[in-house]
Amino acid sequence: MLDVTGKTTDNKLLTGCIDFTAGSLGGALQVYVSQPLDTVKVKQQAFPKLYNNMVDCFVKTYRQDGIFRGLYAGSIPAVIANVAENSVLFAAYGGCQKAVAYGMKIEHTKDLPVIGNAFAGFLAAFFSTFTLCPTELVKCKLQALREMQLQNPKASNNVHITPWKLTRQIMATEGVPGFFRGLTSTFMREMPGYFFFFGGYEGTRQFLAKPGQSKEDIGALKTMFAGAVGGVTLWTSIFPADVIKSRIQVNNLKRSMTSVGLEIIRKEGVVALYNGLLPSVLRTIPATATLFLVYEYTKKTLNELV
Repeated sequence: MLDVTGKTTDNKLLTGCIDFTAGSLGGALQVYVSQPLDTVKVKQQAFPKLYNNMVDCFVKTYRQDGIFRGLYAGSIPAVIANVAENSVLFAAYGGCQKAVAYGMKIEHTKDLPVIGNAFAGFLAAFFSTFTLCPTELVKCKLQALREMQLQNPKASNNVHITPWKLTRQIMATEGVPGFFRGLTSTFMREMPGYFFFFGGYEGTRQFLAKPGQSKEDIGALKTMFAGAVGGVTLWTSIFPADVIKSRIQVNNLKRSMTSVGLEIIRKEGVVALYNGLLPSVLRTIPATATLFLVYEYTKKTLNELV
């Protein structure tokens, strides 16, 4: 395998650990950059009638619950979710790149075409989805606690419930399967999404590289721009699946993705499948720019050290 520094390494375990570490750091920093707008997105998706627009949702959340209990609600499980997802995603991505390169009879992963990298991202997302679904379910529920309380005033007031308490509550009432509610819609979001995510990222890096220049050497700003393109491509391609997933997880629905999606279209129209798209696009630009910048330069630094 040829790493980002151009050095050859035969230690597959070490390479996997480097990918895992770089993905973990990138995932953690990504949360703190994007969490407020992610909270707005989830609220708009799950409770579209409560807010006029993104700004209305942002301001009301801030006024009612402040920064940490409002805009940064669910940040602990979000960090866990992003670290778990991105560490597995990027570790699996490296392995899937090798598998795709082998299938395409290409010697080095750096020589994969854009479609090859996109397909590697599609395969890698299968593995990361299993780590993402439980933690994202807890995150979404925490983000929408106030709205759930408004819908059911007779229920106990759990607006300030902790992530650990909510986790124990789900385990006590539903067991392990309760954490995987929305798994199918998460698969339907993640796998096609990461096809476009890595395709958009690698394609942009390749486009921005000067003649004779490696895409790993395009610099920090171009790497961030490529990451932002990848993020925007992901969210615009899979947003309806994300809306359905949020509805299923927040409202604890025990129905199929198809039936929930058809109900949304029938009662609210097709546009409802794009509720919260604007904050998603706005948050993903700095979030994925940060993710890929940290990932690429952590990976490059660790490879140079070994």
